[in-house]
Amino acid sequence: MKTEFSLTQLADPDIAEADKILRACVHCGFCTATCPTYVLLGDELDSPRGRIYLIKEMLEKDRPPTADVVKHIDRCLSCLACMTTCPSGVHYMHLVDQARVRIERDYSRPLPERALRAVLAWVLPRPKLFRASMIMARLVRPFAALLPASKAAANPGLLRRIKAMLALAPEGLPAPGPAGGSVFPAIGERRGRVALLQGCAQQVLAPRINQAAINLLTRHGVEVVLVRDEQCCGALTHHLGQDGDALARARGNISVWQKEAEQSGLDAILVTASGCGTVIKDYGFMLREDRDFAGPAARISALAMDITEYLAGISLTPSSQNGDVTVAYHSACSLQHGQKITSLPKELLSKNGFVVKDVPESHLCCGSAGTYNILQPDIASRLRDRKIANIATVKPDMIAAGNIGCMVQIAGGTSVPVVHTIELLDWATGGPKPGSS
Repeated sequence: MKTEFSLTQLADPDIAEADKILRACVHCGFCTATCPTYVLLGDELDSPRGRIYLIKEMLEKDRPPTADVVKHIDRCLSCLACMTTCPSGVHYMHLVDQARVRIERDYSRPLPERALRAVLAWVLPRPKLFRASMIMARLVRPFAALLPASKAAANPGLLRRIKAMLALAPEGLPAPGPAGGSVFPAIGERRGRVALLQGCAQQVLAPRINQAAINLLTRHGVEVVLVRDEQCCGALTHHLGQDGDALARARGNISVWQKEAEQSGLDAILVTASGCGTVIKDYGFMLREDRDFAGPAARISALAMDITEYLAGISLTPSSQNGDVTVAYHSACSLQHGQKITSLPKELLSKNGFVVKDVPESHLCCGSAGTYNILQPDIASRLRDRKIANIATVKPDMIAAGNIGCMVQIAGGTSVPVVHTIELLDWATGGPKPGSS
């Protein structure tokens, strides 16, 4: 794609990066076939190719984003299926992230929408606040049915978004998991030492996931530390275009993880929420122009691993499974498209006694995508229903996923138990059956 940025514009490292990405695009349109919003809406501007044109014009002309540009960028899930499909290697993720920052900076949203986004950005990364908000939502949820239905499915209003937010609130919350600063010694001879990302929403909604990871790792000789003063990885605010907050959180995490690595040693920083993992692995790029943090960020990104990547290098204890549990594996977009981890989780499950079934249209997003199922609830619901219908065709006993957002989204539309991959692997190697404790 031909670009026409001025030399002055190209002096900006972000514009220079955008120029490189745009020039890689050859207009082939392969991305449209795997883009969830294009598949649903059939609008060229709701495809990656269409959004690339919109972003190019906005950046080249250095003009404030229009309402139409914002509408189509907001509808993007950042599922990154287009990057998997693209034969030219267009790094759409970095381009749409830049567009979101520009929108957040230069576009004035309606007051109710600004308020909702501010609340989400403030509450979700703070576990104590998030826990309190979930308790309040549970109390208010019975009144959600009184809220009016949406009239414009692709352009939801504030009440529709609040209704979606209440619908996601769980019936109850588990007790909090262990606090930052906790260390879990290896059982027997120590074979490794890792930090385990505590997460924000996950530690409130499902602390059992990290507990399963701790149980499995320590059982196999790996010491686990929950690093003190760790915070949200920044993914939530990063995808809302609030890069100042996201980068501050990245710097904070880099500092505490680097200190832990220097003082006690770390073989890896393990992540059980793939949405977080995709961003942490991108810290090196996000802070590439930061004189003080560019080097440390690159080192931390190199240490970051999805839990399944690390387990692939460990000889797990013999499976206690007898092969009669059929698992539908949902491949989270952030794992398959963002981190290019596709077959590894399925191989681990298969080797440990589960009958693993691929889900038809596995490349399509479930509609969770961070805060997307709140901000674009109608599109998200259609994607969830499509995903659940595809899952139902394989008749599973359980559904496995590697991302808490996907788990909550899918569980909202099915009675089949939805569990994390690590919970099944823990069960197969001596831990409790998911849901039994």
